[in-house]
Amino acid sequence: MRRHPHRGEASRQVTAVPVAERGAEIGRRIGVGLMYGLWKPRVLGAWRVPASGPVILAVNHSHNIDGPMVMGTAPRGTHFLIKKEAFIGPLGPFLEGIGQLKVDRTVADRAAITDALAVLERGGVLGIFPEGTRGDGDFASLRAGLAYFAVRSGAPIVPVAVLGSTERRGRLIKGLPPLRSRVDVVFGDAFQADDGGGRRTRKALDEATVRIQDRLTGHLEHARRLTGRRTPGA
Repeated sequence: MRRHPHRGEASRQVTAVPVAERGAEIGRRIGVGLMYGLWKPRVLGAWRVPASGPVILAVNHSHNIDGPMVMGTAPRGTHFLIKKEAFIGPLGPFLEGIGQLKVDRTVADRAAITDALAVLERGGVLGIFPEGTRGDGDFASLRAGLAYFAVRSGAPIVPVAVLGSTERRGRLIKGLPPLRSRVDVVFGDAFQADDGGGRRTRKALDEATVRIQDRLTGHLEHARRLTGRRTPGA
């Protein structure tokens, strides 16, 4: 596997960033500064993210820094679907300003669905935590949202494994990894979720979810072997 463990990989930019993507690009640059300033990300395979066109980053989720870590290490600005509870006080306008998408997880949030599809329609990068919420980060339980966006848009999925974010607690801030500790971010090969038949039925989405889960869990196992991490958080 080709490796890019240094900041240079995360700083690779695509040309002609559309106006609608500027907020996400600003968020990416902020993420680069914060993630590399506070921790020591080791980034593997970011070259696998298509340099242009719509793409979905499917990220395991075991810690609150997983999203910002991917934002700061991915080669393109990313629009994450983030629970509405995070958009509180001044953080709300900031998240919206850097292109993040608010979603109400308690209902079928049509506004969030529309916003997410719009990102893909204009050739942007959509970030999704397929498990729906923070947990063990092992892709053991996937919601149908990822399959819906992938099948509906036709965008390829790039699996992303974040490993090391919950290995140890920091001394200064208990809820964060120790400052300057290593966090591994491993990007996998892009793949299509559907079977090529163009079906969008419930059965097609269920079948796509099974295919996606197989690919994501397979990538996670590969990332563990590659990095020597035993569990998603270790």
